[in-house]
Amino acid sequence: MATKKTHQTDKPAYIQAESKPYKPDTTISMLAEFEVKYKPLYKNDISLLNRSKKGLEAKAALDFLSLSGFTQDEFQETFKTTVKTIQNHVTRELTLDSSLSEKLLKAFALFDKGVEVFGSAKAFHQWLMIPAYGLGHQLPFDLMDTITGIQLIEEELIRIEYGNLA
Repeated sequence: MATKKTHQTDKPAYIQAESKPYKPDTTISMLAEFEVKYKPLYKNDISLLNRSKKGLEAKAALDFLSLSGFTQDEFQETFKTTVKTIQNHVTRELTLDSSLSEKLLKAFALFDKGVEVFGSAKAFHQWLMIPAYGLGHQLPFDLMDTITGIQLIEEELIRIEYGNLA
């Protein structure tokens, strides 16, 4: 004689509850995504140098544009190339030259530090547009078109971070 199986178990109620498939949170912040993708490339000077020499994928420039909140004009002024040129490089799957790659990696690192100090990319972008005492009352943004300028901005961020504003 066949017996009817019952769905009775000795498991506690919280285990008996129907499990739902795990779905990762898809609202990962844009900054965290960029940090995972680019931080290993600028984590130290040797990594930055090696990756710069190989050249970044052109998409990195568009990623920076998204992260930074720069307008296309601000991006073009800073990196001395047009967004259209970058888009063409992306379409043709080209890499950027070492000079532009280095500047982009330095800019990613700068934004990483800026977000750490100011709490958001937007707040950091706003600060870039205000004359800074420690930079001779120049707009930090105006210094971003050179590696030395980016380094000076980073030094100013470190002074702000430690409360040394004089």
